[in-house]
Amino acid sequence: MAASGMSLNVVDRDGSQSTVGIRNEEEMNSSLRESHKCIGRFFYEMGIDFEFVHYPSFKNMIDATLGKGQEDYPIPNSQDLKGWILEEVLQEMLQYVGEIKNSWAKTGCSILLDEWTDKNGRNLVNFLVDCPRGQVYLRSSNVSDFGGDNEALQLVFDQVIEEVGADNVVQVIAGSTTGWTEAFREQFEERHKKMFWSVSASHCIGLMLDHIGKMVRFREALDRAKTITKFVYSHATVLKLLRSYTQGQDLIKPSKIKSAAPFLTLENMVLQKQNLEEAFASPEWKHSIWASRLEGKKIADLIWDQSFWSGAMIVLKAAMPLVNALSLINKADKPTIGYIYETMDQVKETIRDEEFRDDESQYMPIWNAIDEIWNTHLHSDLHVMGYYLNPSFFYSEEFHCDAEVSNGQLSCTVRMIDDQRIQHLISKQLKKYQEANGAFKKGSAFESRNTPPAEWWLNYGNHCPELQNFAIKVVSQTCDGATRFGLKRSVAEKLLAQGRNPNEEKLLKDLAFVHYNLQLQNFEPNKSGDIIAEEIDSMDDWIVYDGPEMMGEDDESAWMDLD
Repeated sequence: MAASGMSLNVVDRDGSQSTVGIRNEEEMNSSLRESHKCIGRFFYEMGIDFEFVHYPSFKNMIDATLGKGQEDYPIPNSQDLKGWILEEVLQEMLQYVGEIKNSWAKTGCSILLDEWTDKNGRNLVNFLVDCPRGQVYLRSSNVSDFGGDNEALQLVFDQVIEEVGADNVVQVIAGSTTGWTEAFREQFEERHKKMFWSVSASHCIGLMLDHIGKMVRFREALDRAKTITKFVYSHATVLKLLRSYTQGQDLIKPSKIKSAAPFLTLENMVLQKQNLEEAFASPEWKHSIWASRLEGKKIADLIWDQSFWSGAMIVLKAAMPLVNALSLINKADKPTIGYIYETMDQVKETIRDEEFRDDESQYMPIWNAIDEIWNTHLHSDLHVMGYYLNPSFFYSEEFHCDAEVSNGQLSCTVRMIDDQRIQHLISKQLKKYQEANGAFKKGSAFESRNTPPAEWWLNYGNHCPELQNFAIKVVSQTCDGATRFGLKRSVAEKLLAQGRNPNEEKLLKDLAFVHYNLQLQNFEPNKSGDIIAEEIDSMDDWIVYDGPEMMGEDDESAWMDLD
């Protein structure tokens, strides 16, 4: 990089200072510098190799974007991207992350674990922090070598907690129920008694759906539905015929949450029942080669089999309340800790009362599948406290303070607050909340209590400051994990490779810090709660055909050709 007498003092992520050279203003005006930084942010966020900036097609793209007369627009080189641009973007990101960190003392925060096993068998984890102000990436770690050494693993967590601040951490949310996190959970909670450990609600509900899908009473309908979709998507003429009767709509409903996809597809097939029947009764079908073949006859018979459709409806009665709960969790308009307890309670009541009409033999196996995951991996007293401190539930006629709720809210208070004087004050102030005294009376009105919980406590809790501070920390937390951010893991995998010199390692750490925090900063929450994915996975096992080879008029058959 060519320096021109100017320098920039920068603060590294560890607090140390260093100086880097920059081009002077005569060579690069502020507008051009900012445009170069925009190019840099794109490379950093996408994790693209810096050498791509030298490709003619990249320069042609920039020139075409700027329009005629701008063909000589100077673009940064790879050294710029590694040098002054990275340093300036890093400083901006440190400032942004610092602003979020400043909110942790007020709202508390949750540490999210984004853990995975790479193609080399390494156990890797990204540590993120979630709070109402936003999400930040802290670091990546390779925990493969720890094996059963929980003390070494605990040291990694201690370093993360020290960076976040022990008084700020309310809970840790793992992304999975298997692997090292599950084995480590008990020791973590024993060592950090004020903090809770849970597993991502989306992941846990996905496990519940997997359990339901494997039940014998539901498995047959799902397998028969899969037989239909595999046949349709394996033969281009059949797919074309079906789409002509469904106004171009697909049978497959892809989902951002894999375990929900079979049930969304089955629901879509039920909605398209009439169109399916019409397609397989049409002259086009009867004149096709498949109508006379054994495989085609079996599919047509299956579509006309009313026991298949009645079985599909029973599967949907069991599963769709959970799928709908996933949609609620994926909405971004409120922290979810104050809603998950009531949401899961409503799921079970819907399955019992509305879907299976209080038939215990029908709903209890489903309840058992839900409770197994809920009690073992997801539920904590923090969820109970979030439910208790959510005014939209607490002041409603349906609120029921049974033994689980009463004991849970007391246990959560004692666990999070170790000062007995503060505990006593909170206990007294909770009575004012329970009786809707003082400002709580105004807050208990219907139009007020539907305010987001944290905002409600800011508006109506001032006369109970200890309870207000405690409540804000509780209801400001999430119950979902890191998966929803869809972070690329290749950057962390490269960062955690061994054998790098200190300079290269620092560069990669800075790049990872900027890369992940740009992704989190630019993450657009799913305000609709829609869990439908945009594209169908061509390798989805509801599409990939595993039957015998059958040569025919459309054996070219890649269904994607019809898109």
